[in-house]
Amino acid sequence: MKYLFKNAKVLTMNSQMEILDDCDVLVENDCIKCVGNIGPEDRDKARAIDCTGKLLMPGFINGHTHVPMSILRNYADDMELQTWLFKYIFPVEERLTGEDVFFSSLLGIMEMLATGTTCFIDMYFFMDDIARAVEMSGIRAHLSRGMTCNEKGPDFSKVESLNESISFFKNWNGEANGRITGAFAPHAIYTCSPEFIKAVRDAAEKLGAPIHVHLDETLTEHENSLKDYNKTPTKHLYDLGLFDLKTIAAHCVWITDEDISLLKEKNVTIAHNPKSNLKLASGIAPIPEALSKGVNVILGTDGVASNNNLSMFEEISLAALIQKGAKQDPLLVSAKEAIRMATVNGSKALGRDDLGEVAPGKKADLILIDLDKPHFLPLHNPVSALAYCAQGVRRLSYYGKRPDTLRKR
Repeated sequence: MKYLFKNAKVLTMNSQMEILDDCDVLVENDCIKCVGNIGPEDRDKARAIDCTGKLLMPGFINGHTHVPMSILRNYADDMELQTWLFKYIFPVEERLTGEDVFFSSLLGIMEMLATGTTCFIDMYFFMDDIARAVEMSGIRAHLSRGMTCNEKGPDFSKVESLNESISFFKNWNGEANGRITGAFAPHAIYTCSPEFIKAVRDAAEKLGAPIHVHLDETLTEHENSLKDYNKTPTKHLYDLGLFDLKTIAAHCVWITDEDISLLKEKNVTIAHNPKSNLKLASGIAPIPEALSKGVNVILGTDGVASNNNLSMFEEISLAALIQKGAKQDPLLVSAKEAIRMATVNGSKALGRDDLGEVAPGKKADLILIDLDKPHFLPLHNPVSALAYCAQGVRRLSYYGKRPDTLRKR
């Protein structure tokens, strides 16, 4: 099937962040075939979509979330992370069923698709049910079974979560026409013993699977690591060899300059979650410092239980704003940098060179943004508008008569 997107303003997300006006983009099946200069034969055979007044760009990659937590939206708010997690979230999660996870995943996927996300990086449980929701919906996903185990081993062959991770990777990696990729996810250093993290690392290495882990999210985690291991959480995982595998590390709020150097050395990607970290008062990650050392940084919403939505527009805006305010420097994290975190940087984190850009040969994970809205006008700078003006799905409710039937005065 061919689709012709006509007369679009195209944000290519190439290295120059080039913007093409009144541009046509041809898509064949799930790939971009041509950008501009579409031949007459392709035009005749394609289904045309008029994009006048709309911005076409790569879809967002939500770099860290727990999509089934849609069912826990507004369940527990206004508390610090340790209380929130251990007193409220973990207990209720123990009562969830696969059916709960399937339908709440569909709900979260609906929200993501409606707000421009075409791929998400997730860590949870009942992974078969999340994968079914991904397969059904058409979204792209990087999925991992979150694992916790504080046993010292040495035998972890009967740990259910590890066996589920192995089974899930074997059964689902590459499925849904390549839209599903698998990973291994030791939850965090405070829920996983060093011995178990090593076991997870070894199992992932055998299968060629990447890693997704929470890292240095709170001051409590940081200080406890110094007390228990006489090293930071980053150095702890570095010494355990976890970062020898391709790794996405979520949060990284309390990492040090030395930690940043270690992450850069191992090509670890930081998944920055500004809104969740603010809401749980975890702190503000040192993103400018990480970027200055060449660390790949992506953006995530985290789960809606700690956000409380899945809109990447909000994360882009916050990522560009909070560093300026916290450090009193308006030059930190530009609009361009924040948008790159939500698109091309996510592609790099996944080890993909076919996502995150509007160019021939890339996957057609594309979104259209209606620019004919009050909050976009006047459109002096489309990139700035995306970072500082854009909104997710918004509906206006009219009570009584519709506006077009009101009596003119």
